Amino acid sequence: MPEPDTGVTGEPAAARPGRPGRGERVRTGTGSGPGRLLVAVYAIFALAAGARAGVQIGTKFSDAPLAYTLSAFAAAVYVLATVALARGGRTSFRVAVAACSVELAGVLAIGTLSLVDRAAFPDATVWSGYGEGYGFVPLVLPVIGLLWLRRTARRARPADG
Repeated sequence: MPEPDTGVTGEPAAARPGRPGRGERVRTGTGSGPGRLLVAVYAIFALAAGARAGVQIGTKFSDAPLAYTLSAFAAAVYVLATVALARGGRTSFRVAVAACSVELAGVLAIGTLSLVDRAAFPDATVWSGYGEGYGFVPLVLPVIGLLWLRRTARRARPADG
């Protein structure tokens, strides 16, 4: 029976969630099983936010440049999250965590700012009003994404031993 990897802390790798040690790989099944639905939702939001931003920037950018630029930024974050979640692997796992974290911070910050300073947001973005125009999915999606990443994170035994 193989001995558990105890790493630097003396704890088995499974007891150190989210922090792979040297020589360990993060294995994720982020794009498989129920993760496929998550990837699909992210892809839909990437397309929706990108299309919205493209139309807004192309037709009426001077009306609300901040709002339209934020829509484009949201689209880029959704694209990054989609690709990272679909690919899996150590680097993609880190990119997905970063993208979901930026998305959550963005929807909270922009959601709050859009309610406090309505003049700065004369037109809605994906994240304004905490995503109310999209059924609040932009508020819930990064939380689900981060929970899914936490659930699927697995460490492999070090390659050397």
